Amino acid sequence: MAEVDARVALTPKLVGALYTEAMVLADEARAYFDRNGREERDSLDPLVRVGFSCESLKVTTRLMHVIAWLLTQRAVEAGEITPRQARTPARRLGEAPPTDEALIERLPDAAVALIQASRDLYARVRRLDEGSDPAAAEPHASPARSLLSRLERTF
Repeated sequence: MAEVDARVALTPKLVGALYTEAMVLADEARAYFDRNGREERDSLDPLVRVGFSCESLKVTTRLMHVIAWLLTQRAVEAGEITPRQARTPARRLGEAPPTDEALIERLPDAAVALIQASRDLYARVRRLDEGSDPAAAEPHASPARSLLSRLERTF
């Protein structure tokens, strides 16, 4: 998916596209780490095998944080929660553990591809989460109405 600019409006179409991407990636990761990658994992050195398992959990953690954040954005769009509620710490994008860069070069290509894809998706959603301006989500009083109110009070 293309680079996401944090200044891009968070539209239902963007949230839907990111959600679909996250769900497809989660399904691919589950299939690989639970089934298809077993042979590759079992052929690794014992310490690398432990690292492989840790990285699979990190992929899952990243994706679950992304999916939860996107579901929150859907709830805002549906009017189930307010933008202010969506910005509470519990509903912001959760922290994802960093990948062990020294380990990644020792993992199978398929595992590395999933790790990189989850990191990329998480980074794009992180920029959206960080780029959301709390003040921008709240309605602002019109400067013209404010001036009219002041004039009415004065006269």
